Amino acid sequence: MYIILVYDIGEKRVGKMLKLCRRYLNWIQNSVFEGEIQESKLMELKYKVKELMDEKVDSLIIFHTRQEKWLDKEVIGAEKNTLDNIL
Repeated sequence: MYIILVYDIGEKRVGKMLKLCRRYLNWIQNSVFEGEIQESKLMELKYKVKELMDEKVDSLIIFHTRQEKWLDKEVIGAEKNTLDNIL
C-alpha cells in the first residue's frame, strides 16, 4: 500500500519521530513522509509511534491508497526532497 504520513509532535520528541519515520518512508517535507509500505511494516511503525508520542497533545495522520498511481500529487513552489526513482 502507499501512504502519506503527517505528524504534529512536541519539540522534545520531533527528532526521534523524524528518525523513526525515515526508517520506513521517504521524507518529502517538514513532518511529511510518503511511500510504499507493507501492512506488517505499517503496523510496526504505528506501534513504535505510539510508544514515542504523547497522544494527549501530539497527532499523526496517515492517508492510505492502494498504489501511488491512484494519487495525484501537485507541488507548488520548492520541492523539499525530490524522490528519484533510479533503477
